[in-house]
Order: sequence, then structure tokens, then C-alpha cells
Amino acid sequence: MTDRYAQLDAWIDAHFDEEVRFLQALVQVPTDTPPGNNAPHAERAAGLIEAMGWAVERHPVPAAEVQAYGMQSITNLIVRRPYADKGPVLALNAHGDVVPPGDGWTHDPYGGEVVGDLASGRLYGRAAAVSKSDFATYVFAVRALEALGAPLKGRIELHFTYDEEFGGELGPLWLLRQGLTRPDWLIAAGFSHQVVTAHNGCLQLEVTLHGLASHAAFPDSGVDALQAANRLLSALYAHNDVLRQRRSAVPGIQHPYLNVGRIEGGSNTNVIPGKVVLKLDRRMIPEEDPVAVEAEVRALIEQAVTASPGVCAELRRLLLAHALTPQPGQAPLIAALQRHGEAVFGEPIPTSGTPLYTDVRLYGQYGTAAVIYGAGPRTVLESNAKRADEHLQLADLRGATRVVARSLLDLLG
Repeated sequence: MTDRYAQLDAWIDAHFDEEVRFLQALVQVPTDTPPGNNAPHAERAAGLIEAMGWAVERHPVPAAEVQAYGMQSITNLIVRRPYADKGPVLALNAHGDVVPPGDGWTHDPYGGEVVGDLASGRLYGRAAAVSKSDFATYVFAVRALEALGAPLKGRIELHFTYDEEFGGELGPLWLLRQGLTRPDWLIAAGFSHQVVTAHNGCLQLEVTLHGLASHAAFPDSGVDALQAANRLLSALYAHNDVLRQRRSAVPGIQHPYLNVGRIEGGSNTNVIPGKVVLKLDRRMIPEEDPVAVEAEVRALIEQAVTASPGVCAELRRLLLAHALTPQPGQAPLIAALQRHGEAVFGEPIPTSGTPLYTDVRLYGQYGTAAVIYGAGPRTVLESNAKRADEHLQLADLRGATRVVARSLLDLLG
């Protein structure tokens, strides 16, 4: 097998400039979500892959579903590479949707600019690291595997989806519910050198506080929703002291946390605010029960609001994402990725959990053994993912492509 690993590495090295150009082309098509007009990127990706000689299935999500979800367009892609009737179905999934670039960039967020050479340079752009990079990792790992000409079992499926930022329900979950796929194993887009085997869950709620607006010159004639929001915020943030005591046994995951990420309210400076809207995010460790967590948060909100007479709270769930928990079926994936990660990068590759939540959990709900691994830096923060000047070390892209190609050979050879 050593000779075959060397042949895979050599093919990837010989085609690495092509892999970088492929990634640049994907970064250059914006997929900011919101607004979520992502079908043009899917069409660009499909065209690039078809130019390599592969068939690409386009699966557009009905426009009414997409718009009701708060996005504009989604086309999910599947590329099927069958090798034998017997054997596992191994899927590789990366998402193309990303958060908007925001301010502070010193490089064009849609430029795909390479600074330095292919050996040690960086590629800049929104989603260069998370996770358009793994469109490239997975496509070129599979191409290297097939160029080897070795007999393989089962099949590989490439899933390129466009709804991770909104929770995945119109990305992987839509494909699974439509019966378009049901893989045995999954490797999903990475963001660190570790093999990630678990991640947090997430509850997101919108809380609308209704008071009574009135002129600021007559404050007693109104009911101040902003003062009620202030009391609620204090109660929510104080609850983090309780949450810090709930520790996870999964390495890489510490404790639950609650954050208020958005506040809107009031109509003018001289008006007592009659309405305030809060959006909160409650991260759940794998050991927590999502139903119990939601009940606890709702009770906390209702208790805090009772301290503000005349104010009522309206709650709307935005997201309930279950955690990904470690699974016995992950073992073959972990073993292959760790073995080759250490060989390629020259250091032990641990398993870990992550406090992020991803749409990988959705595959787990359908019985797929899943791990997260791809072209990430040593830690997610090093790449500036979701911040200004997001970038990918090209050495990490080359290394991850080698690791994935070698692992695919072990798993399907």
C-alpha cells in the first residue's frame, strides 16, 4: 500500500495548481446567506465538475420552500461515483453557503487571491477555509483515487449543499428526506487538523416583548418594553453562571452557553419603546436533552417577564439543532484519517468535539456514521473563518487532499 499512497500523493502534487484554480473559481461566486441566492454557485460548481468528465445531479429546492425559509435559491448537488455493487456508500459533504463578509477586509472577499507560492502561500476569500475549500479537497481526492486504477468496492457520493448557515434543513436534510441518498459513512467539511466526532446542539429563539408605546414626556402613560428587555437580559446572562457548571465529557467541548446576538426595538428617541425583539442562541453540549433545554429557557424568560407588569412575551423557535454524539460506527473513518493525518502532517491527529453546530448531525439522525475532516488549520480561529480576511493555508489544502485520498483507498480498496 505504501507505493499506492505515494502514487496518490504524486497525482495530487501534479494537479495541485488545477485544484487551487478550482477553489479560486468557487470563492469568486458569492454565496452570502442571507440573502441566500445560492443556485448560481451550484451551477458554477456543477459546470466545473462536469468539465472533468463527471455527471452532476442538480436538485433544486422548490422556490416556495426556500423563500418561506428566508432564502432566495438553493440547488443541492450530488455526484455519484459507483465502483462495485457490494460495499459501503461513503459520502463527502461540503457546504457552499457562507455568512456575509462584513467589514475590515484587506483582500477582496470574492477575489480568491493567492499570496505567496503554492507550497507555503495563502488563498484569501470568504469561505476559502470553511467550506468551499473542501469542495476542492474532496473532488481532487476522489480524482486521485480513481487515477490510481485500483479495484474499489461500494461507491462514493459527493454532496455539495447550500443551507448550513440556516441549519441544513434544505441542504442535507432535504436530500435525505427526498430519498436521494442514504450513505453508510460520511466525511464532512473540516475546520481543524483534528478528526471531529461530536459537536454541540443549538437552540435559537426569537423573543418579542410587547409593552405600550407613549410620548416620553408622559412616561407613566406607557409600558416600557426596553426596560423589560433589560431585566430579561440580566436574567439570561446570569443563567450562564449556572450553565458553566454543566461540564461535557467530550474533549474539545466545555459547557453550555447562552448568547443574545440581536436586539431591535423602539421607534424614536422621544417615544417610550412599546416593542423589543431579542434573538438568542443557546448552545447545548452533547449530554443535554434539547427538549428539556428549550423548556428551561422558556421558563426562564417567562419568569423574568413577570417582573415587568403590563409586558407580555411572544416566543418563536428559530432553530433546534441536535448535537452530534460519538458513535461506534465512526471507528473505521477515524482510524484511517488519524493514520494518514499523522503520516502527512508529521504529528498525532487527535479526535475531539467542537462547540460549533453543523449540519453533519442530520446525517447522524438517519443512521450515517459521520466525522468532520478537511482542509482546516490547526484551530478554526487561525483561518479567520467568518471574520475579515478569511484564508486557507495552501499547504493545509494539499495535505488534507492527500489524507482524504489515502483514507478513501483504505476504506474502499
